[in-house]
Amino acid sequence: MRPLLLCFCLLAGNAFLPAHAQQLAHDLHESVTAIDVKVKDIYGREETGKVVVTQFKPDGDGPFPIVILNHGRSPTNRADPPRFRYTRQARFFTERGFAVFEPTRIGYGQYGTQFDPEDSGSCSSKDYAPMAEAASTEILAVLDYARQQPYVDPARVLLVGQSVGGYSTVATAARHPAGLIGAINFAGGSGGDPATHPGVPCQGNRMAEMYAHFGKTTKAPMLWIYTENDQYFNPSYSKAWHAAFVKAGGDADFHLLPPFAKNGHTLFSNGVDIWSPIVAEFIGKLGFNAEPLKH
Repeated sequence: MRPLLLCFCLLAGNAFLPAHAQQLAHDLHESVTAIDVKVKDIYGREETGKVVVTQFKPDGDGPFPIVILNHGRSPTNRADPPRFRYTRQARFFTERGFAVFEPTRIGYGQYGTQFDPEDSGSCSSKDYAPMAEAASTEILAVLDYARQQPYVDPARVLLVGQSVGGYSTVATAARHPAGLIGAINFAGGSGGDPATHPGVPCQGNRMAEMYAHFGKTTKAPMLWIYTENDQYFNPSYSKAWHAAFVKAGGDADFHLLPPFAKNGHTLFSNGVDIWSPIVAEFIGKLGFNAEPLKH
C-alpha cells in the first residue's frame, strides 16, 4: 500500500471548538487542536479533512513518552461524540508518565462529513485496505504533530486502539514509524454488527489477509486483547487473525479474556480495572512505567 500525501496544518488552542464543547479536564492538562490531513477513500476520491486531536499530559515539563490512542467506529451516528476523549483510559497512561494524544479521525465527530475514508464497502464485498491506509495515514500525521511538542520524548512511542482503532493501530505499526516501542490492540477488526450477525464479521477471511499483510512488516511487539463474548468478532475470528499475523512474522501476545458484560467488545471503554494489570505488565516489559508515578 503506497503512502498518501499529508497536508499538515494546525489550528491554535480551542478557538475552533463550538460553545457546547465538553469541559476540559484541567487535572489532566487537557487541550484540543486540529490538523488537516489528505486521504483517499475506497472509491479513489481524495479530500483533505480535519483530525481533531485531544491531548492529555502529566504535571511537569517532561519529556514524556507518547501514546496515540485510537477510537473505534460507530455503526450508526459517527458524528457522536463531537470528539473522542477517553479520559479514564488516558488517565491510566498519564499516571504512568505518558503524554496522550487522541485523534478524532476524518468522518467522525463535529467535522464528520459525507466523506468517509473508512468506508470498506458492502458486507458481501468488503475491501479493508483503504480503511487501513486512510486511518494509519491520519494516525501518523497525529504522531508527527505529537513529536513537535516540547514536552514529549519522540523516541518513545506507544500506539493503542480499540475496534477499528485497534485494526488501525496494527496497520500503523506495520508502517514502523520512528520511535515506536510497542502497540496495543483492543478488540481490533471491522465488519461486525451485533444486531444482524452477532460475532460473525463481514468477510472475516479478508480481515485475516490484512492482518497477515501487516505481520510481514510489523517490527514492534504488540499486545492483543479480546473477549470470549465479543458480539462483533467471536473468538474463532480473533484467534484466526492473531494466528495470521504471527505466522506472517508479527510479534503479538494474545489474551482472550472471559466474557465481559453483555458484549465484551466494550471492555476497553468499561472494563479499565480488568485490562489495567495486563497492559501494565506489557508496558513494563517495554521499559515504560508499569505502576503509577508517585508525586
